[in-house]
Amino acid sequence: MARDVSDTTPIGARSELVDWIASGEKPRETWRLGTEHEKIPFYTADASPVPYDGNRGIRALLEGLQARTGWAPIMEQDHPIGLADETGGGAISLEPGGQFELSGAPLRTLHETARETAQHIADAKAVGEGLGLSFLTLGMSPLWTRAETPVMPKARYRIMTSYMPKVGSLGLDMMYRTSTVQVNMDYSSEADMVKKLRVSLALQPIATAIFANSPFTEGRPNGYLSMRSQIWRDTDRDRTGMMAFAFEDGFGYERYVDWVLDVPMYFVKRDATYHDVAGSSFRDLFAGRHPQLPGERATRSDWANHVSTVFPEVRLKRYLEMRGADVGSLEHIVALSAFWTGLLYDEAALDGAWELVKDWTAQEREQLRADVPKQALKARIAGRTAQDVARDALALSRAGLQRRACRDEAGRDETVHLAYADEIVASGRTPAERLLELYHGPWGGSVVPAFRERVF
Repeated sequence: MARDVSDTTPIGARSELVDWIASGEKPRETWRLGTEHEKIPFYTADASPVPYDGNRGIRALLEGLQARTGWAPIMEQDHPIGLADETGGGAISLEPGGQFELSGAPLRTLHETARETAQHIADAKAVGEGLGLSFLTLGMSPLWTRAETPVMPKARYRIMTSYMPKVGSLGLDMMYRTSTVQVNMDYSSEADMVKKLRVSLALQPIATAIFANSPFTEGRPNGYLSMRSQIWRDTDRDRTGMMAFAFEDGFGYERYVDWVLDVPMYFVKRDATYHDVAGSSFRDLFAGRHPQLPGERATRSDWANHVSTVFPEVRLKRYLEMRGADVGSLEHIVALSAFWTGLLYDEAALDGAWELVKDWTAQEREQLRADVPKQALKARIAGRTAQDVARDALALSRAGLQRRACRDEAGRDETVHLAYADEIVASGRTPAERLLELYHGPWGGSVVPAFRERVF
C-alpha cells in the first residue's frame, strides 16, 4: 500500500461502513483492472541485501525513479517511502524488507497492463543498474536470514513487527521475505461482488498452484513449492484465510463489515503520528471508548486504513483483490491478471467458474488451501487434481478473454497473455519445480545462480 488514507470525517453509524464498500460499485463499461507486484532488490555484484540508506540504497533508488518518471514523492517524516503518479493513478511503495512494489493504475485491458508493467520494470532496471542493483523474480527471498534482511522506515511496519510474533510464528517472514503479485477487480453490485468473491476464494489455491515460485529459504529447498503461501497459513488467523463465512446464505457487504470490525487493529493515525493500538478493538474506537485513545472517534481514514490490514486470500475494499500468487517474471505477472480477468469480467465465464466450484465444501476448500503450498498442481479436491481444475479454469478464462475481444496493435486478443499459464498447466511443472530442477542440476546445490538467472 503506497500511503495511508487521510479523511478525518467522523463515522456516525455502522451503515456508513457498509456504504463505503458499496460505493465501489461500477457499471460494467467502467470496470478496470489494477495489477500490483513486488520484487526483491539486491546488489548485483554479491547478491547482498539493499538497505534503505546510503548512496546506493533504496532511498537512492526511489529518488532516481522520481527523477526519471516525474512521479511525486510520498513522504513519512523526512523519508521518501514511495512515489505517486498523480495523473495516471499508479504508485510505487516499499514493503517492510525493501520489496519494491508497483501498484498499477486502473487500466481497461491486459495489453495496457503488460505495457505498464514492462515500462515500470525498464525504469527500475535503468535506475537500478546505475546503483549496482537488480531485482529478483521469486516469491520469497531465497538466501538471506531474517536478521540479514533490511528494515524500511515506516511506522506502521514497526507496529506490525512488534505484534506479529504474538499471533503467529511466520508473520515476520511474510512481512520481510515474501513477494507477491495480485490483481484488483471491480464489481457492479452486491450480488456481483458476492459471486466474484466466492468464485475467486474457491479458486485462489488453484492460482497459488499455477504460479508457485518460492521453493528456497536461506540457501536451500524449504520443502514447499509456494513457501510464501505456506507462510500466510501461520501469520495471523484473525485476519487471514479462506473466509468460509462468505459462502453462507445472506453473505454480503454487512457480513464482511462485521468481520472486519472484529479483526484487531494495528494502529490509529492522527496527523503524522501512528499510535500503536495493536490487538485492540475497532468497535471500541467506533463507539468512542477506546482505552488508549480516550475521546477519539473513528474516522473514514481509520476505517480505510483498518480494512487495508486484513489479509484474507481475497480482500474486499471498494474492489476485490486477488492475493494468492507468488511473483515471477513479466509474463508471469500479466498471466495472473489474465487468469482472473477472463474468469471474472465475462458473465458466461463467471457462471462456468461457479459451476466448477459450487459443490465444494468448506472443509474441501480448506484442505486444498493447506495442500497446495507443498503439492501445487498435484493437490486434490473433490476427487480431482488441482491441475485438472486449473485446466478447466483456464479454458473458461480463455473463452472469457476471447469474448472481451480487446485487441492490441497487432490484432491479438488478450488470450495471448495466458500462454505462460497454459504451458505450466499443460506440463504440470510449476515455476518452483523448474527452480528445484536447476538447483539439483546445473546450479550444483546453490541458490546463488538465481541472482543471475531469475531477475527482471
